Amino acid sequence: MYAPSLPRRIVCLTEETTETLYALGADDLIVGISGFTLRPPQARKTKPKVSTYLEANLEKIRALEPDVVLAWSDLQAPIVEQLVREGFEVVCFNHRTIEGILSMIVRLGALVGKLPEAERYVEQLIAGLERYRQHAEHRRHRPRVYFEEWYDPIITGICWVSELIELCGGDDVFAEHRQYPDAKRRIVADPMEVVRRSPDIMLASWCGKAFKPERVRMRPGWEQMPAVANGHMYEIHSAVILQPGPAALTEGAQRISEIFDRWDSSQQS
Repeated sequence: MYAPSLPRRIVCLTEETTETLYALGADDLIVGISGFTLRPPQARKTKPKVSTYLEANLEKIRALEPDVVLAWSDLQAPIVEQLVREGFEVVCFNHRTIEGILSMIVRLGALVGKLPEAERYVEQLIAGLERYRQHAEHRRHRPRVYFEEWYDPIITGICWVSELIELCGGDDVFAEHRQYPDAKRRIVADPMEVVRRSPDIMLASWCGKAFKPERVRMRPGWEQMPAVANGHMYEIHSAVILQPGPAALTEGAQRISEIFDRWDSSQQS
């Protein structure tokens, strides 16, 4: 008789699946990770690094003999194609929303035989998001918020970031961009369009590069934007807010909520 087997050796090419497997108590299955992994810290210290975001070391992956490789998004499609041609089994998640993050956790839990743990974890994450939503209802003012994912060209926030801004009580001034999964269609061709939308708060996460407020202040015309004029420009680390996994729903939501609280307390009654 044949019996189905669960994966026992997993390579994670992005951070969010690594963080999720640790949260589910399945970290012993991980044999290789992305070099960009920061969460949890022990993963970076103990797991072999086999990839960047857009490149993977096939020799290292072969040597690790994984049962399955986990990837994320069309951006890793070339790596996925290489691995499939090499004969590896690959699961590539491609979510862009809060709901998609939660679904990824459940599906990953099922893949490794940790479905009950995954469902409990998702319940905890949903409860945490609900607390931030309820907290936002008691805020006196609702800020207009601009999120910048990159600065040249200017790229606005991906869908789950826009959703978190709204959940925490803000209005994303480029909310219409959330429908686009790719960064190319979220480019703002005219920088003055940001100024015209008059955001109260600027949130920035420059894809791993340190945010420099002085560069923003030097943009022609941006000094008249409320977020710049009043000094409400804040960085959220990309490992937190641009990771399509638990970090965005926990530390990311917390950071956004705290920033909105700070702005709200600065407003006149």
